Amino acid sequence: MQNALLIGLSRQMTLERQMDVIANNVANASTNGFKADHSLFEEFLNSNAREDNFIASDRRVSYVQDRGTFRDVGQGPMEPTNNPLDMAIDGNAFFAVQANGGERYTRDGKFSLNSTGQLVTSDGSLVLGTGGPITFQPTDHDINVAPDGTVTVLEGTAKTDSIRGKIRMAAFDDAAKLTKLGANLYDVGSATPQAINKSTVRQGYIEKSNVNSVGEMSRMVEVMRSYTAIANLLQQQSDLHKSAIEKLADVPA
Repeated sequence: MQNALLIGLSRQMTLERQMDVIANNVANASTNGFKADHSLFEEFLNSNAREDNFIASDRRVSYVQDRGTFRDVGQGPMEPTNNPLDMAIDGNAFFAVQANGGERYTRDGKFSLNSTGQLVTSDGSLVLGTGGPITFQPTDHDINVAPDGTVTVLEGTAKTDSIRGKIRMAAFDDAAKLTKLGANLYDVGSATPQAINKSTVRQGYIEKSNVNSVGEMSRMVEVMRSYTAIANLLQQQSDLHKSAIEKLADVPA
């Protein structure tokens, strides 16, 4: 296969994967606490697609290689909801939750109460406090969450606050190393937990996705145009080779 075709094909393959990443970002533009992913590319040098008897080393051809993706862990905009069970983290920490596979982490603070009065995420995972799941009593009202995550209520006709727990938050040395599991949950992956520093809880707010919808749509159009341009180039190369072969066939032996 000709070098131009190989280089064009390598670029088309990376563009296809880049389109998948962009499409996933766009699909989650309204997902609470979602963190956008972006593609990484690098030059890959390899010997050209030909065999010859040159003594010198093979000439190098520059391909495009899809190295992977990186995550934008920047904070999304805060949206007020006036729901006392909704919470957002102002800072780089994550909520700790108990899911089926064990302890997981999320930035989605759209919480509610299950049938037993436990604080849960939108998919039913238990929100963890420093002493385990946070459970409310049927007579609890006037729920208040302090910036440090302490949850207090007024119970029945009592005039003094009762503590129901403290929201447990976890920070990491490099949050981009957390592994996405779906359902807006993360596994610790290769990241290392560290002490909470300046992260605080904001009650009555939800952190929205940090996806820039306009930017992602612009990148999607750019990728589609690049893919089409390369396809046209490869078609021209194919037509050129076909024409050359036909003309060579007409040359008298």
